[in-house]
Amino acid sequence: MPTKAKLWNSNYTKTWISTFMLYVSFMLLMPLFPLYLRDTFGANKETIGIVLSGYTLAALFIRPISGYLVDTFPRKVILLIFYFLFAAVSAGYLVATSITLFAIFRTLHGIPFGATTVAGTTVAVDVLHPTRRAEGIGYYGLSNNIATAISPTIAIWILHFTQSYTLLFWLSIIISLIGLIISSTIHTTPTNNSSPLTQSDSSREPSSFTPNRTPTTRMSRKFIVVLGKLFLLSGWPLAISMVCFSMSYGILSTYVAIYAAEELGIQEGAGIFFFLLASGLALSRLTGARGLRQGRVVHNARDGMLVSLVGYLLFAAIHHPLAFYASALIIGLGNGHMYPAYQNMFINLATSHQRGTANSTLLTSWDSGMGLGVLFGGILAEAVNYHASFWMMWIANLLGVLTFFLLARHHYQLHCRE
Repeated sequence: MPTKAKLWNSNYTKTWISTFMLYVSFMLLMPLFPLYLRDTFGANKETIGIVLSGYTLAALFIRPISGYLVDTFPRKVILLIFYFLFAAVSAGYLVATSITLFAIFRTLHGIPFGATTVAGTTVAVDVLHPTRRAEGIGYYGLSNNIATAISPTIAIWILHFTQSYTLLFWLSIIISLIGLIISSTIHTTPTNNSSPLTQSDSSREPSSFTPNRTPTTRMSRKFIVVLGKLFLLSGWPLAISMVCFSMSYGILSTYVAIYAAEELGIQEGAGIFFFLLASGLALSRLTGARGLRQGRVVHNARDGMLVSLVGYLLFAAIHHPLAFYASALIIGLGNGHMYPAYQNMFINLATSHQRGTANSTLLTSWDSGMGLGVLFGGILAEAVNYHASFWMMWIANLLGVLTFFLLARHHYQLHCRE
């Protein structure tokens, strides 16, 4: 009987830890930024939404480019370069003495964050044994989930006792530097990304070309080939639904702290909320691992998005601390099933040469929705109230569910390579 391949090999473990440190550094600050902008610069809700959406736009810009980079150059090199830039730009918050300067650094921060997450995820896929890949992708997401669970709670606790945002900025920088050091010890072997796509691989996407020598057709084909190096074109239905899901999460994660403080009277409620959310994410990752091992990615995605839909409805409809906390756990349980299933589906639609592109397309769609959620959530909250933003959050999630069932599920089953 053949020996089962090891899941937690040393390189996968190092990649997991370095990604965990990246997200700890990131999540220490993200839930507190609305409070920081309000307390330091007197920003209103609409201004907060505009300022905080800048990083998402920058990440959105860099995702496709970073996918191409990690599919073309050594992935560890790309990972280390952008991880260093992530830590370096973090220091900008310490010298941002105006809201304009803060907005500039926040926007710039999105570039290395977007590229580092693409490179780290792709390295994690590379160092996993093929027989443990689907399961490993699910567990890899725990690095994000656990960071999401502990970081806001720690940040709010530190802020409560020290009243110092500066201390939190320094802590974020130090943690990101530790993650960079760990990343530098990862051993990667040469992969197919060191050589360009072969004709047989590149011709698979898109597959609708017919021979034609007209200049217009040649230009169109060249454009689509270039576009195919930046985006996983076969994943577009999944990407549309993911934009809807992340728009919901963008509204929730950005405005939950200030909403809890201003309307529910729970000054430190965001820490517990994120802890429950991430606990649900972690629990569902563990329970969903069996389904991923068995290749039941569509079932995991379906079950997860329906559970999340219930959680978002509970949050939007009932404005009470009990519903507030219960919805966090339910949304976490749902998203923890849905997201790794989606990541597996994107990778299953790609060739081995396109893993970076597949990951960047998934993250690009996530960033797109996050940015839309942060921006329009803030505008709607300022024009009406937070309740209107949270109903928009639920409607966006519902649209994502409908897109999956009416379009994305069948498209994936038709084009899946695994």
